[in-house]
Parts: sequence; C-alpha cells; structure tokens
Amino acid sequence: MNAGKTTTLLQSAHNYAELGMRTLILTPRLDDRYGQGVVASRIGLRAQGTVFERQDDLFALARADIARNGPLHCVLTDESQFLSRRQVWELTEIVDRLNIPVLAYGLRTDFRGELFEGSQYLLAWADSLTEIKTICHTGRKATMVVRVDEHGRAITDGPQVEIGGNERYVSVSRAEFKKITEGRGRIELMQPRLPLEPETSSETA
Repeated sequence: MNAGKTTTLLQSAHNYAELGMRTLILTPRLDDRYGQGVVASRIGLRAQGTVFERQDDLFALARADIARNGPLHCVLTDESQFLSRRQVWELTEIVDRLNIPVLAYGLRTDFRGELFEGSQYLLAWADSLTEIKTICHTGRKATMVVRVDEHGRAITDGPQVEIGGNERYVSVSRAEFKKITEGRGRIELMQPRLPLEPETSSETA
C-alpha cells in the first residue's frame, strides 16, 4: 500500500507506448474502486485495463488479444495478489511459450500478515522480484498492511479481501504491525496531500 505500485505499472505501460510497443494491462474485476477495468494511481494517472475473473485463463486471454490486435510486447498485471495459483502459472506460460515479458504488481501479505494466494506463487515462480519500498508513519520501512476501523484501530478478523483505500488500509513496519494488531495503539488516518500545486490566494484588491 502507498508504495506507488500502480504508478510504476502505468509508467511502464507509457514507456512501452512511447517506443511504439503494445501492452496488455490486466486488472481483477473485484477491484472496482475507480470503475470497472480502470487502473488508477493515487496521484491521478489512469488507464483502461482488461478485466479478468478468477476462473479466466490468462494465457488464453493473451493469445486472444494478440489474435485481435497484433503483436504484444508486455503484459502488466495490477493487484496481482488476487490471482489464483493456476493464473500465476498461466502468466509463466505467457513468458515461456509466447516469449512476452510479464510484470506483476501487488501486495505480499494481507491484513493478518498472511500471504495472498497470488503473492505466494509469484514469490515461488517469478524469474525476478523487485521490492517497491514505502515508509511507515514511524519512519521505518513499511513491509506489512493493517486493516483499520473508522477510529484507526486494527481489525483482525473478517474476510481476506475487502476492497478499500487509505480509509481502510495502512502500510506499517513489522514492529508497528505487532503493536497495532495487539491493541496497543491506533493509527491516525488523515494523510495530507503533497503540495504539488501552487496555493491560490483568496484576497481581493
């Protein structure tokens, strides 16, 4: 969370496009925070992706896309933690049989500190792994995610997947994860935006 995964994905797609190369962006149907099939970053970048369900064959989907639209130069997968074991294997087939690189972006663990299914098999089968780092509010490196209620206190029970953004999930260090999930504190949910635009004055002459 908050490490810029989707921003990096969209930048990669942009880089391919600048070179005249075509990409296929895959996004799970259950992530509809910005609209069905829309892949969007917190800083405003967005693109239309191809929606997939857990039962879909991603290798077949890539081959069908090539048949319709011509040569494909890269497959990019957003929220890859939601992939099934079989779908991760299908991504390896895209690499090994079609000779198309696949870049998969996602979280490693859920709000309980447990591996997602997709993440587990990406960790096992990926050719290479790159960590996109982010910072805990304590200043330490954030490696885990806490699901919180409206008061900033950790929720430790419930389904593994509940779609939400900064109002539901917070990236924290392992030490802070232990503290918050053991009920020894809360997290301030307000996350101010960076001053990227000049302030406008309300004064009148």
